[in-house]
Amino acid sequence: MIIKPVITEKMTAMGDSLSRYAFLVDKKANKLQIKKAVEDLYEVKVEEVNTMIYAGKTKSRYTKAGYISGRKNSTKKAIVTLAQGEKIDFYSNI
Repeated sequence: MIIKPVITEKMTAMGDSLSRYAFLVDKKANKLQIKKAVEDLYEVKVEEVNTMIYAGKTKSRYTKAGYISGRKNSTKKAIVTLAQGEKIDFYSNI
């Protein structure tokens, strides 16, 4: 279900102030499955899950072999809002 957490400046600030965390998730996962996976994995209480699907971008470059064009995969991102007082520490087990 959960592929990896999104750790950026914006999401770190959102986690500190609003208790919201972002994860890249499987495209077939629904909100209930994402909620259960986060609760089981991080042992927190999830209040809300918002999801968004990003379309894959077309990429192209010119190489020695000629002009190569391709497409990146589309992804699904979930923003999880935790209950008040809950927190996830991604750096605790490093």
